[in-house]
Amino acid sequence: MTIQEHLEKYGYAVIEDFLTEKEIFAMKEEGKNMSKEGIKRRTKSLFSGNVTQPQASDRYFIESANNISFFYETQAFNEDGTFKCDPEISLNKVGHAIHRLNSVFAQITFHEKIKNICRKLKMKKPAVIQSMYIYKNPKIGGQVNAHQDASYLYTEPSSLYGFWIALDDATEENGCLSFIPESHNNNVRYRFKRNPNKNSEKLCITEGCNQVYNDDEFKSLPVKKGTCVIIHGNVVHRSSHNYSDKTRHAYTFHIYDSARSVYSKDNWLQAAFQNLYEN
Repeated sequence: MTIQEHLEKYGYAVIEDFLTEKEIFAMKEEGKNMSKEGIKRRTKSLFSGNVTQPQASDRYFIESANNISFFYETQAFNEDGTFKCDPEISLNKVGHAIHRLNSVFAQITFHEKIKNICRKLKMKKPAVIQSMYIYKNPKIGGQVNAHQDASYLYTEPSSLYGFWIALDDATEENGCLSFIPESHNNNVRYRFKRNPNKNSEKLCITEGCNQVYNDDEFKSLPVKKGTCVIIHGNVVHRSSHNYSDKTRHAYTFHIYDSARSVYSKDNWLQAAFQNLYEN
């Protein structure tokens, strides 16, 4: 079954050995560098994997579309602001413009092999929306609840794809991705978007109902480091808490076809998107 066929049938596809050992090493080293930079900045902006309660009133979060911004695990700090754990493993993620502002991640994001995938998916003018280095560090790495990416990066008609690249072996023990196969055939049922009321302290609002799913609907997807998982914007997926002593770092970014879809003006993330083929 080809990548396109698997995506069309199940809503996700797997490409093994997508990155070389050299590329993986370079990205993980840059992940360490960003972690050290995050400690210096100490923004104390937290990121919850409970996607029904994102950072609706956090201006730092909203403005991260055009910056390299640092977000900590919700359990990273004590009440007095001191770290509960080693600061270097306290980050949840760094985003959302590292594909534009960091050369290591730009090289992967705009690599010819990414362009070739988009060509196979018949994307005429793929635009890179945002990017994240996700840590999910041992013991502290939080869960990400079931969601559709298009709830946050909505396009009409749907043409959103996520590219999720494993920088460590992702297992059921350290929080690998899991999917509800064929759920991409459903429309987006929940939106997280900018608040039209500019006078409100709440910068973003939710619309619709975020559905509750049964555990037995999900299929776990353990993968080896270097694997790329392509995720349809409408497919329901999640990842569990990392209770193990193994890291589960990943690099992920999102692309949509700007030639045939409109990116919603009320999406929380607004930025100047770059055409993949022209970079």
